[in-house]
Amino acid sequence: MLAILKKEINSFFVSPIGYLVIAVFLILNSLFLWVFKGEFNILNFGFADLSAFFLLAPWVLIFLIPAVTMRSFADEKKQGTLELLLTKPISKFNLVLGKFFGSLILIIIALLPTLLYVYTVYQLGNPTGNLDVGSVIGSYFGLIFLAAAYTAIGVFSSSLSSNQIVVFIYAVLICLFFYIGFEGIAELNSSFYLDKLGMSLHYKSMSRGVLDSRDLVYFLSITLFFLALTKLKINTSK
Repeated sequence: MLAILKKEINSFFVSPIGYLVIAVFLILNSLFLWVFKGEFNILNFGFADLSAFFLLAPWVLIFLIPAVTMRSFADEKKQGTLELLLTKPISKFNLVLGKFFGSLILIIIALLPTLLYVYTVYQLGNPTGNLDVGSVIGSYFGLIFLAAAYTAIGVFSSSLSSNQIVVFIYAVLICLFFYIGFEGIAELNSSFYLDKLGMSLHYKSMSRGVLDSRDLVYFLSITLFFLALTKLKINTSK
């Protein structure tokens, strides 16, 4: 698995993909949070609060993570190297994990510079330091777990086709469904329990600063479910 992981990370940073992903994520968030006027602008909001960032980031990642993961298996299929990988002395699940963690690490690296937002808002508070640190920490954990679920969906989508554009569309649609789809269906049917199947509810719960084991289990279950589906799909494509 480590060899696959190293290969994935190297492929991101040897080509412009890794740098482009990090730059796009930071530029989009920075423009909405500090430049563009609107509900996400922290300076216009008037409070030392990062809720706008944690509200915006999942929507940016819905499109950014599929762009990162779409090449995971689709590129291997297109180049005909997937069969070669499957003959290597590595289990199929370790192969999937290597692809998964390679993409997830890139997303986490993209999140690290956003800690500058935390420092800036911390300093802008009146008095200085007037920031709900517990909520910020919980929100970052929620964002990482959400990114893991998105990444697992992206890797699974990549195993469905050799066409990266098709894979990107699959991943975006599945991520959208799991993030807001169940919530929308629950509103139509007035079903509270159906709402619990959506990522949005669990992400917002973690953003309050309380790390509930039910939220952690939910995201881990979604992540493992799609990684298992990816392994099954690779088995059938052999």
